[in-house]
Amino acid sequence: MEGTRRRFLARVGAAGVVGVAGCTGGPSDTGGDGTPTDGTDTRTGADDETAVGMVYATGGLGDGSFNDQAQQGLFEAESAFEIASQEAQPEAVGEFGSFQRQFAESTDPDYDLVCCIGFLQTDALTSTASNYPDQQFMLVDGVVDTPNVSSYVFAEEEGSFLVGQLAGSLTTGEFAAGAGGTDPESTTVGFVGGVESDLIRKFEAGFTAGVEHADEDVGVVTNYVGDFNEPSGGKEAALSMFDGGADIVYHAAGNTGTGVFQAAQERGRFAIGVDRDQSLTKESYADVILASTVKRVDTAVYDAIEAAVEGVFDGGAVVSLGLEQDGVDVVYGQQLGAEVGADVKDAIATSRRAIVDGDISVPTDPDDA
Repeated sequence: MEGTRRRFLARVGAAGVVGVAGCTGGPSDTGGDGTPTDGTDTRTGADDETAVGMVYATGGLGDGSFNDQAQQGLFEAESAFEIASQEAQPEAVGEFGSFQRQFAESTDPDYDLVCCIGFLQTDALTSTASNYPDQQFMLVDGVVDTPNVSSYVFAEEEGSFLVGQLAGSLTTGEFAAGAGGTDPESTTVGFVGGVESDLIRKFEAGFTAGVEHADEDVGVVTNYVGDFNEPSGGKEAALSMFDGGADIVYHAAGNTGTGVFQAAQERGRFAIGVDRDQSLTKESYADVILASTVKRVDTAVYDAIEAAVEGVFDGGAVVSLGLEQDGVDVVYGQQLGAEVGADVKDAIATSRRAIVDGDISVPTDPDDA
């Protein structure tokens, strides 16, 4: 892990938050009623440091995906600036508002920025931001239209289109690599989502459109597990798909996607990861991970922290990050990527350029794919 402060972060629930860099106050130092207690700021050079609070998505750190990518942005900011940070890992959606408020109410330290990771925080932050107008917030994957929130959204459908094209191209032929293989007699692929929502449906829509772009005769089966931290549910969904003839399953499901990788290994098929290069972050499954869509949540976190450090925080802005802005992309698996044919990779590269140039319009709703 990078950054000036290396630390092990245990998963905690509503009762506790991991403190970092000697910060006092905030969610990890609260009284019985949930309000921060008074305390002495023991941070070195506290007057020069920017205090950052992080409220992660449900699913927690260690997912090798969305939350870990957000934390990487924090690590990068710590390497570049004088940062003191504290991190909260809610276990349920109902805890978001409490953690947001505790950071906003803290006076020791007085947080310069509170980062809210994940679209499920949008409703809570809409209320919190209005009630604490002097607190700066950033939100990933949602939009809150208030002057003290900077919102970051991504074109998830664009990266998903490219891995859909990969899946659609490989399932129609005989392809074997690592621990996986396709059955050319069964041209089906699958998509496993976490919580069904407009955001995750963008992943599905792009994937389905990419599959159809490769071959309109390839079928796509879909299953929403209803949770971002349920690997057993992801495994069950993917096993059903593989047993039904799917060769490749793409997930947009956080830690639930770990179960998809497990199922791919058990059935000798393939999977596609999300948010980070999961052939690296889930290395034990690298022999079945064909590729991953990369979503630069780290860039959003870093940019927001940099703006807070430099005093140029752009509250009220909505920043959109797609292929053109390098906000999303596709990376081939570390073990299997070299086995994918040049013709398939070239076709995907052509589609990437066409999306950026506006020659391919990627749908954001599966019903339009």
